[in-house]
Formats: sequence, structure tokens, C-alpha cells
Amino acid sequence: MTDVLSELHRRGLIAQSTDEEALRAHLAEGPVSYYAGFDPTAPSLHVGHLLQFMVLRALQRAGHRPVVLVGGATGLIGDPRPSAERQLNDRETVAGWVQRIREQVAPFLEVPAETDGLARPVYVDNLEWTAPVSAIDFLRDLGKHFRVSQMLAKEAVSARLNSEAGISYTEFSYQILQANDFRELHRRHGVTLQTGGSDQWGNLTAGIDLVRRTEGARVHALSTPLVTKSDGTKFGKSEGGAVWLDPSLTSPYTFFQFWLNADDADARAWLPLYSERPAEEVDALVAESVERPAARALQRALAEELTALVHGPEELRQAEAAGRALFGRDDLTALGADTLAAALREAGSVTVDGDTPTVAQLLQRTGLVGSLSEARRTVREGGAYLNNERVTDADAVPGEEAWLPGGWLVLRRGKRSVAGVQRVPADR
Repeated sequence: MTDVLSELHRRGLIAQSTDEEALRAHLAEGPVSYYAGFDPTAPSLHVGHLLQFMVLRALQRAGHRPVVLVGGATGLIGDPRPSAERQLNDRETVAGWVQRIREQVAPFLEVPAETDGLARPVYVDNLEWTAPVSAIDFLRDLGKHFRVSQMLAKEAVSARLNSEAGISYTEFSYQILQANDFRELHRRHGVTLQTGGSDQWGNLTAGIDLVRRTEGARVHALSTPLVTKSDGTKFGKSEGGAVWLDPSLTSPYTFFQFWLNADDADARAWLPLYSERPAEEVDALVAESVERPAARALQRALAEELTALVHGPEELRQAEAAGRALFGRDDLTALGADTLAAALREAGSVTVDGDTPTVAQLLQRTGLVGSLSEARRTVREGGAYLNNERVTDADAVPGEEAWLPGGWLVLRRGKRSVAGVQRVPADR
């Protein structure tokens, strides 16, 4: 078996682990079954979850077997947040999200039939073993193994206890449910390693303790670091909110742009975490970003690799083509309607209903210029473009042939300022 822990350390993917030498020896003994859990508290996972997939994939490449848990039970409760109680979702909603997230996870760990040495993943839902447990069984068979003093010491719990919001018994009991998941997966699938975020460390160690107490077995855990942005804002957020993995919530173009627009310092910190390139390639890209930051080679490498991983090579091609097309380097008509719409919404857009305004009026409405006189001056100086064609008449009205698929016009001022105009369908 390969020394996967050294690779994970090199990439900065380990924040904490139980006895590392014992874990290293355990991984070297032969294939290990390991798991990570994802709670369906939303209809999709987001980029914050990608770090867990990096660990899952690295361990799988090293010959170990991934077990992926989508928490149909824990998703009904919600892991305590440091600030306030989670909103509880109804059972039907959570069940639907379980299925969506399971389908979303699968491509990350798919194993081609002809591939030797890689274990196929196992997918489980903790509602299977949690739902049949009665309240009495929960208290007698599980609750008795947990000490309240230790539960109170967990970071999220202690933060909530000292806040105005407080914490309900519902959320307080979450760590018991997650600990029981480790025990059940150890019993059912021989799982001996759990991975998760560093904010989950208390829950991970609670599971280790429960397995030791009830099964007499030694199991392990490792956590990934908390990823942050250098400006102090939360990682995985854009102006529109969370950056989701589901393309219906965050388009592949917007996903691509999230990585492409990363700050230099962030991109240097993120590339080792998220790239599966060889170490020497990562080092070369980081060095290039220091020497020639304007080239943004590091950001592009991140955007290309992760967009292909999450959305596939065709969506990557469309996302790259959209960026080129908006700025006049590719044919706009070659873009799919969805990609064009996503790119223009990301750039900024307005809608028009009824008669189409003049080019000067559209330039003003989109905010590319501040006034009609400025619009006319921009046209006169040759700096206004409609669908990448230079505009020569500020008072011209775009004809029917100008509208692109989906009812869009692309306006550009100079080389870098782009906006979209969408026509409202007549039947709305």
C-alpha cells in the first residue's frame, strides 16, 4: 500500500489525526474501509465539501475502500452551528436531498470497470439503523456511554452554551448519533477510519470512544483544515451566495469563474489542497504565480481542474469558451444557451420588455456608461460593441437578427466591461 498519509500531509490536508504512527501502520497492513459523512441540510453540497472528496479520492487511489454516508437521520437534526439553531426540514424534503446528494457524490469516486486496484465505493444512509431505535434504546444502549462533561467540552456546544441562543437537547444529542454511525459502519462494513472537517473533531473522537467502549476495537480519525480566504470572508461564498456543486444552483461558468477570480494569496494556498497534480507541477505553478502574477496561471489551473472534476470536460470547454466569447475572442453563437445565460448573469444583466431601446439607451441601462451623452461619446470613439461587433450608430435599435439564443444581447465597453440584455418573452 502507498504511504497516503505523507501525500495528505504534503498537500496540507491533515489538520488533526489520532495516533499517527498507529494509523500509518494500520493503512500499510492492507485495504482499510474508511468513511466520510455528508448531511443533507440543503439540496446540494458546495465547494466547502470538496476538501473531503480530495481525502476520499486520495485514500481510494492508495487502495482503500470508501464508504460514503449521506445522513438521512442526522440531516433531520443538524450538527450544532456555533451561532444559532438550524432550521429543521421536513422528512420528505430531507429524503429528496439524500437522493440528490448521493447522485452528486457518485462521480467523484466512480471506478471504471477496467481499472484494477481501486475499490468501488459503498453508499449508506444512517436512517437505516437510526430510525428503528426507540427512545429507551437510545438512552440505555447509547446514552449511557457518553459523559455530559465531555459533551459540553465540544467546541460548537460550548460556544452555543455561552451564547444568547443556547442549545436545544435535539442538537446537543447530534454527536451521539454521529458516534453511533461510526459504530454501525464498523459492525456492518469493517470501517476503521473516519474523515471529516476540523470542526467535526469532537464528533469524530466521540465515535472512536464509542467503538472502543462497545466493540473493544481500535479505530482512527483524521480531520481536514478549515479553509479560509485571505481577506477574512468565508470560503465558498460569492456575491450570489454559496458556490454549489449542483449546476442548477451554481452554473459551471460561475463555478469556473469562482476559482479563476481567486486572489493570488488564496490561489497559492488552495492549489496544493485541491489539485491532484504531481508535487513538482504544483510547485512550478506556485513559483510562476509569484514571478508573473498577471498571467494568473495558477488560478486557471485550479479553475480548469476543478470544473472538469465537478462538471466534466464538456462543461469546462463551454465555461472557457464563454469567457473568450464575451470578450470578443470566440464566436458567441457557438455557446449553448444555458452557458451564455449563466455568463451574462455573472457579468451583470438587465431585462427589456416591449420595444427594444437604442444601443445608447442599453449602454446606460446596463450601467456600462453613466449617461446617454457618455454612451454616444463611447460609440463615437469606437469603444462600444454589440455581440462583439463595433457599434457605429448610438441611436440604432438592435434588429431581430441580433438576439442570441435565449433572447440575449451582449454589450461591451472597451476590452473588459461586459453586460447582458435579456428580452422578456412576449407571452409572460
